[in-house]
Amino acid sequence: MPMPFRRGRFGLPIPDLAQLAGLGGPFPPQQVPPGTSFAAPPPASAAPPPAAAPAPPGSYSCPWCSMVSQNPGASCPSCGAPVDVRAIQDTSGWTQLPAVKDMAKIQFGQSTCQIEGAVVPVADVALDGGESVYFMHHTLLYVDPGVTIGVMRMRGGFSRMLAGIPLVMVQASGKGHIGFSQDAAGEIVALPIQVGTGVDVREHAMLIASSATAYDFSMSGIWFMTQKGRDEQETHFPMGQFLDRFTAPQAPGLVLLHAKGNAFVRRLGPGETMLIKPTALLYKDLSVGLQLHFEHPGGTWKSWRSWGNRYLWLRCIGPGRVAVESAFVPVEDPGFDLLGSSPATRWQW
Repeated sequence: MPMPFRRGRFGLPIPDLAQLAGLGGPFPPQQVPPGTSFAAPPPASAAPPPAAAPAPPGSYSCPWCSMVSQNPGASCPSCGAPVDVRAIQDTSGWTQLPAVKDMAKIQFGQSTCQIEGAVVPVADVALDGGESVYFMHHTLLYVDPGVTIGVMRMRGGFSRMLAGIPLVMVQASGKGHIGFSQDAAGEIVALPIQVGTGVDVREHAMLIASSATAYDFSMSGIWFMTQKGRDEQETHFPMGQFLDRFTAPQAPGLVLLHAKGNAFVRRLGPGETMLIKPTALLYKDLSVGLQLHFEHPGGTWKSWRSWGNRYLWLRCIGPGRVAVESAFVPVEDPGFDLLGSSPATRWQW
């Protein structure tokens, strides 16, 4: 459900804690012992994409994107993953997404996208005139004269402006080549979106998306409020106020993400939970629920902060896939008194 807001100082919207008491606020949240299973919040959509099905004779079923293709060659034509790579999985269940090899091609419609480079990769899209792609303008690297650039407006302009995210997206159509890149080392992750499914992506991770992919944004629903002194209150969104949502309502779509460092994915079973750093989230299936988790280590010196040391986590609740990137920024937590939060749990060491 949408987060209720009220007008605070200078007319800016802040979460209305009085209306959120039945959803986990106000703080303190529930204290739980280790190993407790958690019921998933109501899913935002249908079930997650199925795992790769057995491929018919003479075809290839990609274990990474679950798409079936004929004679794929050296890489999957849907996500670019090498077909001859073995899964690298640790004992906790995380699987390293294989980096798309230099010059691998990804097919969407009649157009193609070639991934070039390894340290700071480039997505070279060859449009055939029948498809288009949309993107944030700062990712544009080069464009042929035959490609037309236009503006794709989005809803919720005022909310996006307050959150510091772009008010418009740019759309490219026509025939020719257009290149995209992020100014950061990492790897490109290709996500084919099957009809009736979708993913939530952390802000600023998107590189491009095909025109068959529907775009929207949703409230992340992950926040906490602190108080400094008597009057100064501040609301924090540790993973951003919004998530980018990509779905495929009528035809299969494609989304390219830029992961800083390396990307890892884990498929959670129904009710299975795990903790990650909020800023490390790359994407998740719509069926995966999220909530906060606070940890307070015992035996440490308590400073002027009322709770002493505390560690902030994001609890992911299956079923569905969760992907993280290995290079992420620290979580911002000033350590002031906690007034309230979105649904959360707490554990005292």
